[in-house]
Amino acid sequence: MRRPPPWDEALSLSLLDADERRRARSFRRPADRSRYLATHVALRLLLAAHLGCHPVDVLLGRAPCARCGGPHGRPVLLESETGPHFSLSHCPGLSLVAIAGVPLGVDAERIPGRRTVESCLERLHPQERREAAAVPEQGRPLWFCRLWARKEAYLKALGTGLGRAPDRDYLGDRETPGAPRRPPGWTVRNLPCGPADTTHAAALAVPEGTPVPAAPSELNWLFVYGRWCGGAGVGG
Repeated sequence: MRRPPPWDEALSLSLLDADERRRARSFRRPADRSRYLATHVALRLLLAAHLGCHPVDVLLGRAPCARCGGPHGRPVLLESETGPHFSLSHCPGLSLVAIAGVPLGVDAERIPGRRTVESCLERLHPQERREAAAVPEQGRPLWFCRLWARKEAYLKALGTGLGRAPDRDYLGDRETPGAPRRPPGWTVRNLPCGPADTTHAAALAVPEGTPVPAAPSELNWLFVYGRWCGGAGVGG
Protein backbone atom coordinates (compact mmCIF):
# COMPACT_ATOMS: atom_id res chain seq x y z
CA MET A 1 0.00 0.00 0.00
CA ARG A 2 1.23 3.43 -0.90
CA ARG A 3 -2.03 5.32 -0.34
CA PRO A 4 -4.28 5.69 2.73
CA PRO A 5 -7.95 4.67 2.54
CA PRO A 6 -10.23 7.15 0.72
CA TRP A 7 -12.34 7.97 3.77
CA ASP A 8 -11.95 9.97 6.93
CA GLU A 9 -10.07 8.89 10.03
CA ALA A 10 -13.26 8.39 12.06
CA LEU A 11 -14.36 5.55 9.78
CA SER A 12 -10.95 3.90 9.99
CA LEU A 13 -11.00 4.08 13.79
CA SER A 14 -14.47 2.51 13.85
CA LEU A 15 -13.08 -0.60 12.13
CA LEU A 16 -10.42 -1.23 14.80
CA ASP A 17 -10.64 -2.71 18.27
CA ALA A 18 -10.15 -0.66 21.43
CA ASP A 19 -6.44 -1.42 21.81
CA GLU A 20 -5.71 -0.44 18.22
CA ARG A 21 -7.70 2.78 18.58
CA ARG A 22 -5.67 3.70 21.66
CA ARG A 23 -2.44 2.93 19.83
CA ALA A 24 -3.49 4.99 16.80
CA ARG A 25 -4.34 7.99 18.96
CA SER A 26 -0.99 7.75 20.74
CA PHE A 27 0.96 8.75 17.61
CA ARG A 28 1.91 12.40 17.72
CA ARG A 29 2.83 12.70 14.06
CA PRO A 30 -0.13 12.55 11.67
CA ALA A 31 1.92 10.63 9.09
CA ASP A 32 2.74 7.89 11.62
CA ARG A 33 -0.89 7.63 12.71
CA SER A 34 -2.09 7.49 9.10
CA ARG A 35 0.36 4.71 8.26
CA TYR A 36 -0.62 2.67 11.31
CA LEU A 37 -4.33 3.10 10.55
CA ALA A 38 -3.94 2.14 6.90
CA THR A 39 -2.04 -1.07 7.65
CA HIS A 40 -4.30 -2.27 10.45
CA VAL A 41 -7.54 -1.33 8.71
CA ALA A 42 -6.38 -3.15 5.57
CA LEU A 43 -5.60 -6.26 7.60
CA ARG A 44 -8.99 -6.22 9.31
CA LEU A 45 -10.88 -5.67 6.06
CA LEU A 46 -9.11 -8.56 4.37
CA LEU A 47 -9.59 -10.93 7.32
CA ALA A 48 -13.22 -9.87 7.76
CA ALA A 49 -13.93 -10.69 4.12
CA HIS A 50 -12.37 -14.12 4.62
CA LEU A 51 -14.22 -14.83 7.87
CA GLY A 52 -17.56 -13.22 6.95
CA CYS A 53 -17.72 -10.85 9.92
CA HIS A 54 -17.39 -7.15 10.78
CA PRO A 55 -13.75 -5.97 10.87
CA VAL A 56 -14.01 -4.94 14.52
CA ASP A 57 -15.10 -8.50 15.40
CA VAL A 58 -11.89 -10.04 14.08
CA LEU A 59 -10.13 -11.20 17.25
CA LEU A 60 -6.39 -10.66 17.07
CA GLY A 61 -3.75 -11.65 19.58
CA ARG A 62 -0.25 -13.02 19.93
CA ALA A 63 0.98 -16.60 19.75
CA PRO A 64 3.54 -17.76 22.34
CA CYS A 65 7.05 -16.66 21.37
CA ALA A 66 8.81 -19.48 19.51
CA ARG A 67 12.03 -18.61 21.38
CA CYS A 68 10.95 -18.19 25.01
CA GLY A 69 7.24 -19.04 25.15
CA GLY A 70 6.28 -15.54 26.27
CA PRO A 71 3.06 -13.82 25.09
CA HIS A 72 4.79 -11.80 22.37
CA GLY A 73 5.08 -14.17 19.41
CA ARG A 74 3.68 -13.63 15.92
CA PRO A 75 0.27 -11.96 15.60
CA VAL A 76 -2.52 -14.51 15.13
CA LEU A 77 -6.25 -14.89 14.81
CA LEU A 78 -7.65 -15.90 18.19
CA GLU A 79 -10.13 -18.78 18.38
CA SER A 80 -8.83 -20.15 15.07
CA GLU A 81 -6.24 -22.92 14.96
CA THR A 82 -6.37 -23.23 11.17
CA GLY A 83 -5.67 -19.62 10.19
CA PRO A 84 -5.49 -17.85 7.94
CA HIS A 85 -2.02 -16.71 8.91
CA PHE A 86 -0.95 -13.14 8.30
CA SER A 87 1.91 -10.69 8.61
CA LEU A 88 2.14 -6.93 8.23
CA SER A 89 4.84 -4.30 8.05
CA HIS A 90 5.00 -0.57 7.43
CA CYS A 91 7.58 2.14 7.04
CA PRO A 92 7.41 5.66 5.61
CA GLY A 93 6.25 5.33 2.01
CA LEU A 94 5.34 1.61 1.98
CA SER A 95 3.07 -0.79 3.87
CA LEU A 96 2.59 -4.53 3.34
CA VAL A 97 -0.11 -6.96 4.44
CA ALA A 98 0.18 -10.67 3.59
CA ILE A 99 -2.35 -13.43 4.27
CA ALA A 100 -1.85 -17.15 3.61
CA GLY A 101 -2.78 -20.61 4.77
CA VAL A 102 0.71 -21.12 6.24
CA PRO A 103 2.89 -19.16 8.68
CA LEU A 104 4.68 -16.34 6.90
CA GLY A 105 6.50 -13.07 7.41
CA VAL A 106 6.76 -9.84 5.45
CA ASP A 107 8.91 -6.80 5.97
CA ALA A 108 9.10 -3.34 4.42
CA GLU A 109 12.09 -1.06 4.91
CA ARG A 110 13.14 2.39 3.77
CA ILE A 111 16.80 2.63 2.75
CA PRO A 112 18.84 3.79 5.76
CA GLY A 113 21.68 6.26 5.77
CA ARG A 114 25.28 5.10 5.48
CA ARG A 115 26.00 5.69 9.18
CA THR A 116 23.08 3.47 10.15
CA VAL A 117 24.31 0.76 7.80
CA GLU A 118 27.84 0.86 9.19
CA SER A 119 26.57 0.68 12.78
CA CYS A 120 24.42 -2.37 11.99
CA LEU A 121 26.97 -4.44 10.08
CA GLU A 122 28.26 -6.07 13.27
CA ARG A 123 24.79 -7.58 13.79
CA LEU A 124 25.02 -9.58 10.56
CA HIS A 125 26.09 -13.17 9.99
CA PRO A 126 29.89 -13.39 9.45
CA GLN A 127 29.46 -14.33 5.78
CA GLU A 128 27.03 -11.42 5.28
CA ARG A 129 29.64 -9.07 6.73
CA ARG A 130 32.17 -10.36 4.22
CA GLU A 131 29.68 -9.83 1.40
CA ALA A 132 28.96 -6.30 2.64
CA ALA A 133 32.66 -5.44 2.46
CA ALA A 134 32.65 -6.40 -1.24
CA VAL A 135 29.73 -4.08 -2.08
CA PRO A 136 30.76 -0.59 -3.31
CA GLU A 137 30.12 1.99 -0.60
CA GLN A 138 27.59 3.90 -2.70
CA GLY A 139 25.44 0.81 -3.22
CA ARG A 140 25.78 -0.61 0.29
CA PRO A 141 22.67 1.04 1.82
CA LEU A 142 20.35 -0.53 -0.78
CA TRP A 143 22.15 -3.89 -0.51
CA PHE A 144 21.83 -3.77 3.28
CA CYS A 145 18.17 -2.71 3.13
CA ARG A 146 17.24 -5.70 0.98
CA LEU A 147 19.19 -8.06 3.21
CA TRP A 148 17.64 -6.66 6.39
CA ALA A 149 14.13 -6.97 4.90
CA ARG A 150 14.83 -10.67 4.23
CA LYS A 151 16.10 -11.13 7.79
CA GLU A 152 13.09 -9.49 9.42
CA ALA A 153 10.62 -11.34 7.17
CA TYR A 154 12.26 -14.65 8.11
CA LEU A 155 12.34 -13.89 11.84
CA LYS A 156 8.67 -12.86 11.74
CA ALA A 157 7.80 -16.11 10.00
CA LEU A 158 9.64 -18.05 12.72
CA GLY A 159 7.65 -16.18 15.35
CA THR A 160 10.70 -14.88 17.22
CA GLY A 161 11.23 -11.47 15.66
CA LEU A 162 14.50 -9.84 16.64
CA GLY A 163 14.48 -11.84 19.87
CA ARG A 164 16.55 -14.27 17.78
CA ALA A 165 19.95 -12.76 17.08
CA PRO A 166 20.17 -11.59 13.43
CA ASP A 167 23.69 -12.99 13.11
CA ARG A 168 22.54 -16.58 13.66
CA ASP A 169 21.04 -17.10 10.22
CA TYR A 170 22.54 -16.51 6.79
CA LEU A 171 20.20 -14.62 4.45
CA GLY A 172 22.85 -13.26 2.09
CA ASP A 173 22.94 -13.33 -1.68
CA ARG A 174 24.74 -16.72 -1.92
CA GLU A 175 26.76 -15.49 -4.90
CA THR A 176 30.08 -15.99 -3.13
CA PRO A 177 31.71 -19.42 -3.56
CA GLY A 178 31.43 -21.40 -0.35
CA ALA A 179 28.60 -19.28 1.08
CA PRO A 180 26.44 -21.19 3.58
CA ARG A 181 22.90 -22.26 2.81
CA ARG A 182 19.97 -20.12 3.75
CA PRO A 183 17.73 -21.56 6.51
CA PRO A 184 16.42 -24.97 5.38
CA GLY A 185 12.69 -25.39 4.94
CA TRP A 186 12.06 -21.75 4.04
CA THR A 187 11.83 -19.61 0.94
CA VAL A 188 12.89 -16.01 1.59
CA ARG A 189 12.72 -13.55 -1.29
CA ASN A 190 12.80 -9.85 -1.90
CA LEU A 191 9.69 -8.40 -3.51
CA PRO A 192 9.75 -5.61 -6.09
CA CYS A 193 8.55 -2.26 -4.78
CA GLY A 194 7.64 -0.73 -8.13
CA PRO A 195 8.46 2.98 -8.29
CA ALA A 196 9.94 2.73 -4.78
CA ASP A 197 12.55 0.11 -5.76
CA THR A 198 15.42 2.58 -5.37
CA THR A 199 14.25 3.92 -1.99
CA HIS A 200 12.68 0.89 -0.28
CA ALA A 201 13.02 -2.87 0.08
CA ALA A 202 10.46 -5.55 0.83
CA ALA A 203 10.68 -9.28 1.49
CA LEU A 204 8.49 -12.32 2.07
CA ALA A 205 9.29 -15.54 3.94
CA VAL A 206 7.16 -18.69 3.56
CA PRO A 207 7.64 -22.41 4.11
CA GLU A 208 9.52 -24.05 1.25
CA GLY A 209 7.20 -25.13 -1.56
CA THR A 210 4.71 -22.32 -0.97
CA PRO A 211 4.01 -20.26 -4.12
CA VAL A 212 5.49 -16.77 -3.95
CA PRO A 213 3.83 -13.91 -5.86
CA ALA A 214 5.91 -12.12 -8.46
CA ALA A 215 5.08 -8.78 -6.86
CA PRO A 216 2.74 -7.30 -4.23
CA SER A 217 -0.64 -6.03 -5.43
CA GLU A 218 -1.78 -2.50 -4.66
CA LEU A 219 -4.82 -2.65 -2.36
CA ASN A 220 -8.15 -1.59 -3.86
CA TRP A 221 -9.67 0.03 -0.79
CA LEU A 222 -13.24 0.35 -2.09
CA PHE A 223 -13.25 -3.25 -3.30
CA VAL A 224 -12.13 -4.76 0.01
CA TYR A 225 -14.46 -2.45 1.94
CA GLY A 226 -17.35 -3.60 -0.21
CA ARG A 227 -16.54 -7.30 0.24
CA TRP A 228 -17.43 -7.45 3.93
CA CYS A 229 -20.34 -4.96 3.81
CA GLY A 230 -22.14 -6.72 0.97
CA GLY A 231 -21.01 -4.39 -1.79
CA ALA A 232 -22.25 -1.16 -0.21
CA GLY A 233 -20.09 1.89 -0.85
CA VAL A 234 -18.46 4.01 1.80
CA GLY A 235 -21.10 5.77 3.81
CA GLY A 236 -23.89 3.41 2.78
